[in-house]
Amino acid sequence: MNGSTGRRLTAAALTVAALSTGMTACSSDGSSSAEGDDGGTYTVWDPYPQFAKDSDWAKLLDGCGTKAGVKVKRTAFDTGDLANKTLLAAQQDNSPDVLIVDNPVVSTLAEAGVLTTTDDNKLDTSKVDPNLLAAGQSDGKTYGTPIGANTLALYYNKEVLKAAGVDIASVKDWPSLTAALEKIDKAGKKGITFSAIGTEEGSFQFLPWLWGSGAKLTELDSAQAVSALSLWNDWVKKGYAPNSVLNNTQTTSWQEFATGDYAFAENGTWQLANAQKAGFDYGVLPIPGASGGNAAAPTGGEFVTIPVQGDTGRYTTARKLVSCLTSDASLRETDTTLSYVAPVSAVQDEQVAANAELKPWVAAVKAAKGRTSDDLGTKYPKISEQLWKAVQSALSGAKSPKDALTSAQSAVK
Repeated sequence: MNGSTGRRLTAAALTVAALSTGMTACSSDGSSSAEGDDGGTYTVWDPYPQFAKDSDWAKLLDGCGTKAGVKVKRTAFDTGDLANKTLLAAQQDNSPDVLIVDNPVVSTLAEAGVLTTTDDNKLDTSKVDPNLLAAGQSDGKTYGTPIGANTLALYYNKEVLKAAGVDIASVKDWPSLTAALEKIDKAGKKGITFSAIGTEEGSFQFLPWLWGSGAKLTELDSAQAVSALSLWNDWVKKGYAPNSVLNNTQTTSWQEFATGDYAFAENGTWQLANAQKAGFDYGVLPIPGASGGNAAAPTGGEFVTIPVQGDTGRYTTARKLVSCLTSDASLRETDTTLSYVAPVSAVQDEQVAANAELKPWVAAVKAAKGRTSDDLGTKYPKISEQLWKAVQSALSGAKSPKDALTSAQSAVK
């Protein structure tokens, strides 16, 4: 690669370092390889170190390699390491053939010149829900396809609501949700828990309320944005939400809800298995918008991409591997394993038919939005940092919601 590309990669690496997701993974050796025909070896990098060589995921990769007539060499990295490893490999002209990466990082890698577009690699993305595909789009070009999506919604404890005399059907917008929290508080119960920590997780959890108010990430100081932060601030002031939200990760927030003491918790699809083990009757409600309807929550989940290669002849087989990994049959298996909602409507319908508990999650995913959508791309990490700082300032009492967001918008500019 030429010198100018190298400089862009260095700048991009700084952006990647600022990005982290609401999901974490355990470290372990996830290498696997599949014996195919004598078509050579193709490398796949993924952020799933929790899946070992004998996992369903590794077997799926092996099977796709066999179908394409090649050997697959898989390497799994922790999510936080993968993007930087990818940038370094690109500088050394040693990129993997297929890269599976967290969706907010796609635009950063694309801007750095690391990824091919679907125009280049001829990958078919026509079946993918447009709102999910948007997370991997920048400047009118598409860089890969989602393998699945998760997002945020409100879990609720049916026993706590019943004890407080709250009918979940009455919760349709912000005023009715706040009224429910007031009723729960008066009944001596705990209201709602979420993560407002000063990291990407805090921004991730605040975004449904920001977007649900009608605000935009490009105007953090708008009246709508102030109304969203005021909502959270009022909940904490009145005791409807605990002060611990300031330090809560999504994991510790979930642990609070799992005690059985709270009526509501904002959390993700990835907690479904834990919810089933919680020991109490629960439900799931898409996060309501300020005046009703489902608020857009941020999309989590990964994109399957094809990095730039010196030998462009490799793209044909790489495309076969990606098409296999994201076929309807593969998505059914993979998204069940990952607790993801499929990015394709037909498979979503099958998921709901097989597991009715996924119905509210499919509704939430259909309303979801990519953090880097609206052509924010590499601007998002800076905006997000100022957003979580504003949330922290307001909820800690250091600044009013209006002043906190005014400062945030000034810092972004």
